[in-house]
Amino acid sequence: MVQDRRQAVTKPVPASRVVPKPVPQAQAQDPRQFQLGQIRRRFSPSEQVAQGYEGEATLLRFNLIPSDPDFPFEMTALNCQLFVPTGYPVSKPWLRVGNKDIPRGFALNVESGFDGLVKDKPEATLLELMKALDKNLEVFLSAPKAETVKLVPNKDTRHLSALPSRSVEPVAGPTRIEGKLAASEVEAQPRVEPAEVFTTEQKSQASQKREAETRQLEARMGRLPLFKKSGDGIAYTIPVEPRRRSELPVALQAVKSVQLFVPLLYPLQPCRIRLDAVDPAESKPVETGFEQRVAGQKDVTLMGHINYLAQNMHILAKTVLVSEQKPAPPSVQPAQAEVAPTNKGKEVDGQQDPERSHIQYITRPPEWTVDPDDVSDSDSDSDYSYDTESSEGGVEVEAEDQQPSQTPQNPERGTAISFPLIELYGIELLEVVTLNLSVKCERCKEVMEINGLKNGITKSESCRKCATALVATYRRELVHANAVRAGFLDLEGCVVVDMLPSTFIPTCSQCSTPFPLPGIVTIRGETTRNVCHTCHQKLTLTIPQIRFLHITSSRLPPSSGPRRKPEKLGITPGTELPRRGRCRHYSKSYRWFRFSCCQKVYACDKCHDEKEAHPNEWANRMICGWCSREGNYRPQDCGACHMLLVGKKGGGGFWEGGKGTRDRVRMSRKDKRKFRRPVGDKIKTV
Repeated sequence: MVQDRRQAVTKPVPASRVVPKPVPQAQAQDPRQFQLGQIRRRFSPSEQVAQGYEGEATLLRFNLIPSDPDFPFEMTALNCQLFVPTGYPVSKPWLRVGNKDIPRGFALNVESGFDGLVKDKPEATLLELMKALDKNLEVFLSAPKAETVKLVPNKDTRHLSALPSRSVEPVAGPTRIEGKLAASEVEAQPRVEPAEVFTTEQKSQASQKREAETRQLEARMGRLPLFKKSGDGIAYTIPVEPRRRSELPVALQAVKSVQLFVPLLYPLQPCRIRLDAVDPAESKPVETGFEQRVAGQKDVTLMGHINYLAQNMHILAKTVLVSEQKPAPPSVQPAQAEVAPTNKGKEVDGQQDPERSHIQYITRPPEWTVDPDDVSDSDSDSDYSYDTESSEGGVEVEAEDQQPSQTPQNPERGTAISFPLIELYGIELLEVVTLNLSVKCERCKEVMEINGLKNGITKSESCRKCATALVATYRRELVHANAVRAGFLDLEGCVVVDMLPSTFIPTCSQCSTPFPLPGIVTIRGETTRNVCHTCHQKLTLTIPQIRFLHITSSRLPPSSGPRRKPEKLGITPGTELPRRGRCRHYSKSYRWFRFSCCQKVYACDKCHDEKEAHPNEWANRMICGWCSREGNYRPQDCGACHMLLVGKKGGGGFWEGGKGTRDRVRMSRKDKRKFRRPVGDKIKTV
């Protein structure tokens, strides 16, 4: 039978037979309440009825925690205020950001981004919109800061001259609104800056240069533990080690990393930095000085800017901040009018009452006169009143209730390793990858080797002579032309003697490319030559001298272990042990044993196993049953009194464990074997 390999279904399935995705009955009946229930179960928000753009709306307040583990901004949660109108889903929802530590310009980016998600996904539920917002939150916060306008109310005080001095109710008129609008226009006009326009060729060249410099930055810093890159490639977390950390302000001495923001149009738009977990007042000089350096040195690469920051952070911290003076709006002189006298006959022109010469009447200041409408307007505008400042990419979020740690990243303690006369040719940076050392035990002075030390990893060895624990931890520092210290050693139970052949990774000074793993191996007094695998420049490394400087004791010196309480065995040296040391298991053993597993004294191994839960180990010391003196283990007799510690079986020495005598001449006459005829011998007959 010939098989037909044609498909069973040759025609497409008609659209009438396609089953749509089932919709829950609750969503079909009331989609608004169904989707609100999803938000309630997911975020547990607080609810209230608010007045929206299209009538009443349900206001949901909750915190949206970013789900991205590599979220680059120091923000624990986004304070969301979600407005769901009564006519939803016909009327569209909108979002407001309530974080006080996020500038209004960046909050507007998030709100407009949510509006864009609502427009792009008209069929999405509220929960799906919040998931999309969480996914795109980093993109919204990394966008350039939106421009905002600060509205300042302008009170018309011309009518105050016609009021009594004690009056607090000014005459409201249309001039107040006109003055407010005029003031806002005067202040808003100087802040509008035309956007810089670049050609397509400039953008193409900038994109190529940005890609090359960011690739170099990632190749150089990518292996460091604190390095991190955001998903959009704009924000980088760069670990830094200031050259003169002790000269920095106290708030900056704990800086371990900085946030580097590289705009998409870099270098057409300058890069900038932000210090993490530092008071803005302390970090502002460094950030401003870095921006001035970038603006003045446009040909320097990103790696060059980072190196300059690490070498000169103590200088940038002294940058003088110049406060920008804002042009004051022209003041309008109110028209002078006659002041009506009060019912008591007192004038407000500063004249004194003849009957009360000691009382001076002064005119009520106009700013003390409060208009309820102005107060409400200013309060409502204060939430959205921020000065417009040109800022590119990223959001500056102030850390809440965070005090900078005073502990530096690599404290100067322990034993410092330095290469005083190191020679680097074609190498701009040198780092120790694997350190091998020879150390000396502090207790018995035995020299041993500790191999495979890496940055921040603790290794422990045991002395082969006295079994003391030897612990070593290496904390790495980078070596270059101006820094010859390779790091610190935290040692316990030993002191360093010399450095054995170790592994290094040099970085080419021409292309700033690190040497590939596993690196190069060198030792003191040896000149190692190699070439860069990228640009083929010659790399020469010579370490003629190694110096170990003991700064402080990183840990306590080795001790003999926890001090044991004296044992109360109830024995006196020179006297016999109870029952001469015998036990019910071995009646011919005249000694006690000190077992090495627990350092406790028992008569035999079976007595040990009855009292202890761990398996016994070989005893290396014993206590004589004749003189009660403790000493090293001896198989037959005591080293002090020389008494036999193993009794004879049967009272004789013939079959004493197979070691008795078989010589009938020396055999005792009482031994029946002395005169017994051997088996098989015949009786001699005459």
